[in-house]
Amino acid sequence: MSLTLEKKDGLVVKALNGDSGDYGFNSAAEDDNADGSTDYGIFQINSRVWCNNYRSPTENLCHIPCTDLLSNDITDDIVCAKRIVRDPQGMDAWEDWTMHCKGRDLSEWVDGCDL
Repeated sequence: MSLTLEKKDGLVVKALNGDSGDYGFNSAAEDDNADGSTDYGIFQINSRVWCNNYRSPTENLCHIPCTDLLSNDITDDIVCAKRIVRDPQGMDAWEDWTMHCKGRDLSEWVDGCDL
């Protein structure tokens, strides 16, 4: 297993690269939701509000096709994620954040990072 740190557009992306499905981030990930929307890419950006998947209604506030969020070049993903965080809902736009991270000690995710 190896640790990858990369600074892109002011954000530090930290990923554990290994052979286990429990590690790392998948830039090609797609996850279908019960409401017909889909979450895309490394940040699981939702098609209902943030990108256009051309299959379900969207506000497309990041002005991007959802398929652009599936490549290994995550520059556009970061631009969209930063747009999401600036929204009044902020990090709470990600259900997984509110369920698994919000209000918890997340220092392990930045240990070793020069922030």
